[in-house]
Amino acid sequence: MQEDRYLEPHQARRRTPTEWESLLGDSLERAFAAGKHELAPIVDYLNHAGPPAPNGVPWTEELLQSELARLAETA
Repeated sequence: MQEDRYLEPHQARRRTPTEWESLLGDSLERAFAAGKHELAPIVDYLNHAGPPAPNGVPWTEELLQSELARLAETA
């Protein structure tokens, strides 16, 4: 009998995402579904569709990169 070798969807998650993190994830999924796979078009999409960046400032490429890195460390 072979063991199931797939991870449970949230097995590696350390905590439940915040509402803002869930909104960001949903918006990123919609951007990818719309064919946006490069950083600049994704940033433009987020600035148009939301959610707003931390502190309500506009998204920039640098801000998105740093925020995703921060979230990866806390996830």
